[in-house]
Amino acid sequence: MKNQQLIDHLFRHQYGKMVSILTRIFGLANLEIIEDAVQDTFAKATVLWRTKIPENPEAWFTTASKNRVIDLLRKVDADKNRIKKISYGPSAISFNNLFEKEEIEDSELRMIFTACHPKLNTKDQIAFALKTIGGFSSNEIAAALLLKPETVKKRLTRARKAINEKKINFKFPSKNKLPERLHSVLEVVYLIFNEGFHSNHQKLLVRKELCGEALRLTKLILSKEELRCGTSYALFGLLCFHSARLETKVDENFESIDLKNQDRSKWYFPLVELGNQAMLKAADYIDYSTYHIEAAIAAEHLKAKSFEATNWKKILELYQELQQVQNSDIVSLSMSIVLIQLNKNQEALEILQNLKTENLEQRTYLYYGVMAKYYKSIGQIKKAVNYLDIAIEKVPNQVEKNYLIKKRDRLIVL
Repeated sequence: MKNQQLIDHLFRHQYGKMVSILTRIFGLANLEIIEDAVQDTFAKATVLWRTKIPENPEAWFTTASKNRVIDLLRKVDADKNRIKKISYGPSAISFNNLFEKEEIEDSELRMIFTACHPKLNTKDQIAFALKTIGGFSSNEIAAALLLKPETVKKRLTRARKAINEKKINFKFPSKNKLPERLHSVLEVVYLIFNEGFHSNHQKLLVRKELCGEALRLTKLILSKEELRCGTSYALFGLLCFHSARLETKVDENFESIDLKNQDRSKWYFPLVELGNQAMLKAADYIDYSTYHIEAAIAAEHLKAKSFEATNWKKILELYQELQQVQNSDIVSLSMSIVLIQLNKNQEALEILQNLKTENLEQRTYLYYGVMAKYYKSIGQIKKAVNYLDIAIEKVPNQVEKNYLIKKRDRLIVL
């Protein structure tokens, strides 16, 4: 079990790195072969490491991935002369240099900016980036983007085809095109974090390795002066604020703990301070984004000494501002929860009645959970239980399902 956890961690930490550096070596035209090779290497590690883990797992994985790509390219009759030059002689020195820390980081940034290339369909960009950078499966991408798995598969296929047909290069955009592309890049990082912070994985509510990967990628982006702006700093601040609460989201039995019952003394305040510093830097730039608003909402929760002391009025104002620039069903759903906390039940109901549950896809259960909260707040327990039953039926995550079952059972005895 411990070995498997290490492999899973290594997969999240290394997948994007390996795909990026190998793409830089072998070219975007061989991307599918490269992804298959990296997947094969992890499958091999799963078998070989059952009894003994190598002394340096990352080095083993790097070498194994590289060799697997070369093998596959040979099998499909790739450019053997190029492979020979890469594998042997003086060229091998520069080849190996590409695996130095700075070069790997450069390759990763090239990959994520390539994934967000304007020649790719905007709907395909994020799915493709989540696959190549985060190593997401089609089901994970579907959960993160509120899509059907079949739709995701089509988008990935379309993106790979477009890269070849439109001869997209593996490089950074020009200076004048950088801001627009950076917006898409930051959105990808945000989605990677969200899938870690509130996962649709069947058995895990929190996936720390994804949250850590998103933080690492944001720091990587901020390491380049030309990529620093209010939006990128605000995203980093937001991720720090949320990460500060990670350890309190589930108990020792991996059962869900809602915000009201989290032990605030266990929140990690050095991360809060890091987030505050990022937000101060964000204020030095003129650009303003949804990440600024979301970070302000997260900060209000962190400031409150208790759930009851939360400044819900301020949070409502922030959600109203957020809705002006990002009118989505998820934002509306969050706003309805705040209105219930403020005893503005009728306003909450009006928002809930206007929501289209189909837009929430795999997160539809959240709507029914909030409806249950509304009916409990007005004393209609039977209706609250009915809505919780629907939420329990629709929730994909077993941890959250258990949480909702306990919540329903407590209501039944009232």
